[in-house]
Amino acid sequence: MSNTTVLPDPNHPLLPVARAYTSYFTPKVTGIENLPASGPVLVIGNHSSIYWAPEVWITFMAALDRRPNEPTYGVAHEILLRAPGLGDTLRTFGVIPASQEAATNGLKDGGAVMVYPGGDWEACRPWTDRGKVDFAGRKGFIRLALKMGVPVIPAVANGGHDSIFVLSRGERTAKLLGLDKLVRAKVFPYTVGLPFGVAPILPQIPLPSHVDVSFLPALDWSTQPGDPEDADLVEGYYEETVATMQTELDRLRAATPNPVLTGVKNHVAGLPGPLSGLANLF
Repeated sequence: MSNTTVLPDPNHPLLPVARAYTSYFTPKVTGIENLPASGPVLVIGNHSSIYWAPEVWITFMAALDRRPNEPTYGVAHEILLRAPGLGDTLRTFGVIPASQEAATNGLKDGGAVMVYPGGDWEACRPWTDRGKVDFAGRKGFIRLALKMGVPVIPAVANGGHDSIFVLSRGERTAKLLGLDKLVRAKVFPYTVGLPFGVAPILPQIPLPSHVDVSFLPALDWSTQPGDPEDADLVEGYYEETVATMQTELDRLRAATPNPVLTGVKNHVAGLPGPLSGLANLF
């Protein structure tokens, strides 16, 4: 990466595919004006629905639209970036490894770097915890922001985790399979849905759940100097960050308590002619 690189290309063939994909989740983005239109910024989000993760694509494309002449990077697990064909495609789309080094370079490029601190742990949380922000105590993003002196913008998402019924993270299975050593994964999720019924890790068809993404103002602590090596300071900022995002997630869930029903209604309302009137039945 360099400060002369703008990623991704606005004509990238994956972009229309991503927009078509996210339209299935009838997304709504608010607060995008809180994201700086230029300069380095760290965007942090809560992660959902295992591999489907619509909030990631929705947030990423909102950042692209907000910052058309600035680089935007999203971090991803090494498993995706090592996949033949897919990995190279994602890299050209602005996806970088989930590492401090890669994120630091992205910020040095003046980019918006999207990180999901909860990673696979949060994305694979049980469906019953869908209304919970769970970063699993991971504080690397705090230290990175303090080291680089960049604002931190939370992008809080609701609805994605309603689309997939996750029964369990499958921590024991992951440990038995040695996934932590093999691919740095501590989960092997079990889900229930179509077409596989109860199954481990297989891609069930997601329900058309409506997804909201709310960009919040920069966190106060990220606009002030601080020592990234001060453990107590980092812990306090971590607790403050999670609490702020949880409050916003609670607000979004109160406004849309049934994202799946809302998503179905939105799709029906988009039908042609008188068929759209069926949305009034919901």
